[in-house]
Amino acid sequence: MSDIFAYDESRASTYEKFTSLLGKVAEADETAALLEQLSRGGGALELGIGNGRVAVPLSERGVRVEGIDNSESMLKLLAKRTDVIKAWKGDISDFSSEQRYDLVYCVYGTFTLLSTREEQIACLRSAAEALTEKGVVVIEVRVPPLDGFVGGQKTTTMYVDHENTFVNAVLHDPVNQNLTSTILWFSGTSVRRLPQRVRYVYHQELDTMAECVGLELAERWGDWARGAFTNESKGHISVYRRTSL
Repeated sequence: MSDIFAYDESRASTYEKFTSLLGKVAEADETAALLEQLSRGGGALELGIGNGRVAVPLSERGVRVEGIDNSESMLKLLAKRTDVIKAWKGDISDFSSEQRYDLVYCVYGTFTLLSTREEQIACLRSAAEALTEKGVVVIEVRVPPLDGFVGGQKTTTMYVDHENTFVNAVLHDPVNQNLTSTILWFSGTSVRRLPQRVRYVYHQELDTMAECVGLELAERWGDWARGAFTNESKGHISVYRRTSL
């Protein structure tokens, strides 16, 4: 990930409030509940563990959780929250582990922060190699939000309350399947700029990439409550298992 899009100390410090306003902190318990079931009582590895938004409630459910993240600042936030979870700095597109896990998961669109198809396939390969024989890989991504672009650009209001406003300006590069966005966070008299670039994937492409590394789709839902994945879904949770050895 380019330094301009990295979670430095100043950005990491605002992450919890940002995700809380968008409802992601409240969603974490529901996410952890489903991941606990999928772990089958074994160990779990989170790719892009961040500040432990999901890993901490999952650990509190009795699952042994470990994690990888490329941001020192986010890992410091995690360490302040708990000393139970082992986490290390690394690249989720190219990692190896002697430990094998019953669950390897990557949530909140972190997978799409990998900016090329090759990196995304490499991530899935590393995840598959870290699984136990009956383990599963869980990937949460958004359905590509490609409506409303004019001349390859779109500006939307993501969130508004009495104190905060999030305005998101996005550029679409269809050749590389990239969305480069800048979120402007207005709070009181201050303005923060949060840049991000993702390589979006459709669920069919994700399935094909998984097949390339020896994974097959086991289940897919539209949300963490196991709602159906439909034409109206904003995202999906896809569960992959290893193909027959």
